[in-house]
Amino acid sequence: QLQLVESGGGFVEPGGSLRLSCTAATFTLNYYAIGWFRQAPGKEREGVSCISDINSDGYSDYADSVKGRFTTSRDNAKFTVYLQMDRMIPEDTAMYYCAAGPSCHGTQPRMDYWGHGTLVNVSA
Repeated sequence: QLQLVESGGGFVEPGGSLRLSCTAATFTLNYYAIGWFRQAPGKEREGVSCISDINSDGYSDYADSVKGRFTTSRDNAKFTVYLQMDRMIPEDTAMYYCAAGPSCHGTQPRMDYWGHGTLVNVSA
């Protein structure tokens, strides 16, 4: 069982930045692909980004809506995956979740473990 904990959410003005963290208690996280997802009120959950596991090719991918603004990265020594969010817009407001699965590849990569989420609110 892999337990994921998200942190770093909060309030930010449009144009601002936040960095979310997804942490596990053990190195096991390093051997999973980690996806970031978000769900806004009244909307379906959408994939935001995905980064491959430590043994893979460093592959990462992003939703079109965040390309060029968001960056995901890993700190394997800290068992942590980050989502750096820059030039944020009100449409980025949502609950953000990280999840772990075997791979980032595929239209909807399978995720086996989920965190409880961290809330992001972008408003003036």
